[in-house]
Amino acid sequence: MRVPPGLIETLESLHAGLGGALALVSGRRLAFLDALFAPLRLPAAGLHGLERRGGTPCALPSPPPALDALRERAGALSMRYPGAVVEDKGAALALHWRGNPAAAAGLRALAEAALGELSGYRLQSGDQVLELRPEGADKGSAILAMLDASPFLGRRPVFVGDDHTDEHGFAAVRERGGIAVLVGDRQPSEARHRLPDASAVRAWLTDGAARLPGLRQKGARA
Repeated sequence: MRVPPGLIETLESLHAGLGGALALVSGRRLAFLDALFAPLRLPAAGLHGLERRGGTPCALPSPPPALDALRERAGALSMRYPGAVVEDKGAALALHWRGNPAAAAGLRALAEAALGELSGYRLQSGDQVLELRPEGADKGSAILAMLDASPFLGRRPVFVGDDHTDEHGFAAVRERGGIAVLVGDRQPSEARHRLPDASAVRAWLTDGAARLPGLRQKGARA
């Protein structure tokens, strides 16, 4: 995974122009986001809110032994289906079959069978992925925690996403009178606004950075 040329500069401009009120909300780990967007280091929520930088702090739980056992079984199964991926997220585990849809049934069966041994865990479906993660945190709760702290306090939230797991975030920002933007045309969705694809998102961000007061005068790249 790589960041398109110019995107980091655009996000840097937005972060400065918004007084720091720009955040990344992802199912990936914070360490992954920091490496991907380096040298930019934004407020962020990783692992669907289990990790947070900004807002109310939260403690990341240790993975239970049953999750380690599932990781081994899923890894063995994925060897039979080249392209299937078992993503270790520490306290969470994501099973991907985008690279080989034939692995879907087997990975799903393993995850559903393991859930009974994982007290306090839930299954989260995404786009050709199934994730087992602790209950009590999602992208919506992460966004709400950020909105209750500086520099987001009192601002109208805008959240953009393209995955099923973003629906919690869409619901949260609408609850706070904000704007939820779905990338793509998936239905149904809590989002009431849409952008067709990632290129349209980048164009929208670039235009927004150029419109922020003071940035054009400073010649900020966007």
